[in-house]
Amino acid sequence: MNLLMGIDIGTSSAKVMLLDAEKGVLGVEKREYEVSVPQSGYAEQEPELWWRAVQDCIGRLRQRYGSLFSYIGGIGLSGQMHGLALTDKCGRPLRPAILWLDQRAEAECEELKSIIPRELLHKGIRNRIFPGFTLTSLLWVKRREPEIFAGTGYVLQPKDYIRYKLTGLIGSEVTDASATLLFDVVKRDWARQMIDLCGFPHDIFPECHESGEIQGNVSSACAAATGLPISARVIYGMGDQQAQSIGNGVFEEGTFICNIGTGGQVSAFSREPVYDRKLRTQTFCHGIDRAYSVYGAILNAGMSLKWLKDNILEEKDFMTLSRMADQIPAGSDGLVFLPYLTGERTPHMNPEARGMFYGLQLAHTKKHMARAVMEGVTFALRDCMEILTEMGIRGDSVISSGGGASSPVWLQMQADILNREVRVCNVAEQACLGACMLAGASTGQFADLREAAERFVTYGEKRYLPDGDRVETYERIYRIYQELYRRNGDVWAV
Repeated sequence: MNLLMGIDIGTSSAKVMLLDAEKGVLGVEKREYEVSVPQSGYAEQEPELWWRAVQDCIGRLRQRYGSLFSYIGGIGLSGQMHGLALTDKCGRPLRPAILWLDQRAEAECEELKSIIPRELLHKGIRNRIFPGFTLTSLLWVKRREPEIFAGTGYVLQPKDYIRYKLTGLIGSEVTDASATLLFDVVKRDWARQMIDLCGFPHDIFPECHESGEIQGNVSSACAAATGLPISARVIYGMGDQQAQSIGNGVFEEGTFICNIGTGGQVSAFSREPVYDRKLRTQTFCHGIDRAYSVYGAILNAGMSLKWLKDNILEEKDFMTLSRMADQIPAGSDGLVFLPYLTGERTPHMNPEARGMFYGLQLAHTKKHMARAVMEGVTFALRDCMEILTEMGIRGDSVISSGGGASSPVWLQMQADILNREVRVCNVAEQACLGACMLAGASTGQFADLREAAERFVTYGEKRYLPDGDRVETYERIYRIYQELYRRNGDVWAV
């Protein structure tokens, strides 16, 4: 028997999957946690919070499958991207990690625009400087918390910290490193010129490897704490978007992945480091074949629905909102929502953008609000897809993933607004599955990822097809949605 473990460090929860390399998924455990918001615009999490959540998930799997743990041969990792986890030279966290949706570093962004040559961004970085990325958060720490910066031994991303807890070894890999803005995505190595321009010491950035390389084995300390065997080999792992791509079976060009998690992304596999000349999208290294992942990202996808659920409607769960939305026609009877609750990335790259409801009337109810929020998020994802299409990236169909893929209402909405066929993988936790698959390929339990995909990546029988009448309705509402941003830009800047 050959078993694999996949660990995914999300923004809202940690998930751990146990996969039998022959039979498929044995079990998945999940532990939720909160994003800390110590003040407006901030978003943080304690690195040890992630580790405690992972330990809890492993512990519950061990209770159910403990007799099989000795057969775990490989462990893969996936995680939320852009986060800044600072440790000392002994791997101890120095402060809470600053997350991807944090907006505190606007002043640092403006400073960087004046010192970073534009040609450097286009030649190798291929991404826009924006709050919430590792670069801008690290510069904020350097300026505002100099004693923390002075004590920094290593700059890690969230899943890199968990890999350190597993192995006792420090390291980085190309997918997460390329999402820091301190990495040359073309050369697939740290951008030394960028690091120098920012005044950062080089030695705080760990040696960078390809995602599927094996870093080492589970340490004796981790084995004692978790029950994992010291014989299990741990790969470097990858960012959650690249892991989802593998878990969805997307190894070639021609398919879009639409992910609705806390944030949202429309991504595509690319053999070349293509990028948007206006720097409205992201181009990062992929975890396989020295390829690339190109995508547009929005900051508040599922987060918008969570905001509505918790703060406005005070409902218990997301599926209640989905059922409410199903009772309202396409277009929400004229109610339009802009999901810019913490600014926006693609396509506006504007941290000052703000959310809004437009078109409220006395006849509108909470059911309308639920549907309008889901539609607004999907309009934002369409913005992403349209730019990718402008770049020449083709995709005739969409694979939907994340929490949004659990709602039939939202799946049909994606088909109608994106005007493409939408499918869903049968395994819900695609990032965990992708981490397992890459670990299996790296440790020789699969000949390659395609063999793994043939075994484990299947799609539901239901295919969501665009409905002509709803497509026409959404075309009209989408133009209003776009115009609302254009007409309110000056107001948000005040």
